Amino acid sequence: MVEYDRRAATVTEQTVTIENVRDAARRISGHVRHTPVIEAVAPMEAMPCERLDLKLECLQVTGSFKPRGAISRLSLLADDDRQSGLVTASGGNHGLAVAYAGWSAGIPATVYVPRSTPQSKIARIEAWKAQVLVEGDVWDDANAAAQDAARKSGAAYIHPFADSAVIAGQGTIGVEILDQTPDIDTVIVAIGGGGLIAGVAATIKALRPDIRVIGVEPEGAPTHFESRRAGKLVTLGEITTVAGTLAPRRSEAINFDIISQFVDDIVLVNDDEMRTAARWLWFEMAIAAELSGAAALAALRGGKIQGRHVCALVCGAGTDGQ
Repeated sequence: MVEYDRRAATVTEQTVTIENVRDAARRISGHVRHTPVIEAVAPMEAMPCERLDLKLECLQVTGSFKPRGAISRLSLLADDDRQSGLVTASGGNHGLAVAYAGWSAGIPATVYVPRSTPQSKIARIEAWKAQVLVEGDVWDDANAAAQDAARKSGAAYIHPFADSAVIAGQGTIGVEILDQTPDIDTVIVAIGGGGLIAGVAATIKALRPDIRVIGVEPEGAPTHFESRRAGKLVTLGEITTVAGTLAPRRSEAINFDIISQFVDDIVLVNDDEMRTAARWLWFEMAIAAELSGAAALAALRGGKIQGRHVCALVCGAGTDGQ
């Protein structure tokens, strides 16, 4: 079991193994959905691949992959660690997941969000009975406030990406993808803080090291792209993308290390490319995806990634394509 210090908001284990992922799958079973993979059968002339499959985490509980990690972390908390509730920081989707996790377990949750968070997401977090507090301009500001609140109150802090139990929970997507589409040669995953792609990449490379895993970031928040280029974690000077769920100014060591080891490449897309991809998903596939959910497809449509049989992860629901 991963040891966890709720006040310091850190985990002592800095790696994720396939055994961790399988354990997480058992813990979250019954609390999250086994989401479908569908083949994109709309006109494909713009796609540099023979076949495209879409893993629809936009159909997950709360509309994104995030409950996998939140439930995975919550399931490891001792009863004493639950007494003062849950606290986190989010651009929206992770906050929804922690709110759902708290609601499911009967534990009060507080979610700090930056001012850029859409009011619609705040309303959805509140619908799951969580308290929402607005702090700062970007996620990093909200996160500092959330960690401070956790230290002062004793609440259990759930990090959206820099937590081995959260990463293992997100890694369960990789197991499902390989079960559903064993013939793939490329998996494309959007990157925010890096919890999703760290989990998926560690899982896929453990089971099928021949499959390429490619990450996608916004041009206006190239956190891991710039960190990879520098060979170390960097803090961005500013965030210019409107895709708030893909926009931390800095990641953390556990994510950087796993991504450096298992992710084959990282490419960038701009907001217009993500918006066009989201509209394609809606008009051609009747899939409602937010910008982050369409980022993987945007990179493929833009010719920035090629493959024979590609699986693109649609990681979040929204209305950016409508």
